[in-house]
Amino acid sequence: MSRTGFLALELGPRVLYEHEDGTQVSGFVPGACTCLHHGYSHFGVVLDGEVLLNYRGRRRSLYAGDYFSCVGPMLLTGSGSGILISSRGYVGINMCGGPLEDQGRLRYIDGSTDSLLVPPVRKGDPCLNHLHFPPGTVQTPHTHPSIRVNAVYRGSGVCVLPDEGRRVSLVPGYAFVMLPETVHSFDTENDIMDVITFHPDSDTGMTDDDHPMVNRTFVDGVSANVIDSIRTPALAVA
Repeated sequence: MSRTGFLALELGPRVLYEHEDGTQVSGFVPGACTCLHHGYSHFGVVLDGEVLLNYRGRRRSLYAGDYFSCVGPMLLTGSGSGILISSRGYVGINMCGGPLEDQGRLRYIDGSTDSLLVPPVRKGDPCLNHLHFPPGTVQTPHTHPSIRVNAVYRGSGVCVLPDEGRRVSLVPGYAFVMLPETVHSFDTENDIMDVITFHPDSDTGMTDDDHPMVNRTFVDGVSANVIDSIRTPALAVA
């Protein structure tokens, strides 16, 4: 049997997939109580209904199209459903946002657009994205160097897998993992499609020597990013 680089996921309150890079995928469904543990940072998207997010003494209501990033432990309850991606050993940032906009803010390829919903805190960190495909998209076949965890939020389309000779129909609530170096493309016909995509890594983002605060702080006209004598020493991340 030939190896597939496309793994369909059936959402449920359990671990659905675990990758060797430390990325773990699970789901939540109406009526379930989902406990996410210490040692991971968790990214989530509500695909339908209402979810109650409990973490660090806070209780937040999230609705379809909302997303979040939290450092565990945390608890999810409610009548909603969605997907969770947990990154082992990563200390992310606690934030909630939404609802998803009608299209992405950044140009991508072949007419599609992208927004960074949860950007990397530092260069190389994981990130959560919103991909928008307008009607009539025919995407160029391509690959990614690391896994992608995806869930369809709105609209419909197909994932084309040329090396496997198949086309997978994508509808709201459909979740899937794309393994590294899998050749694929997304096409739409008369409908739009909005997909949430998790990257376990990034090649852009802030560093200690390159971020807006230090770059735009000047001493006698010289940026603080090149004045070593006043720079803060390395800090341990909590």
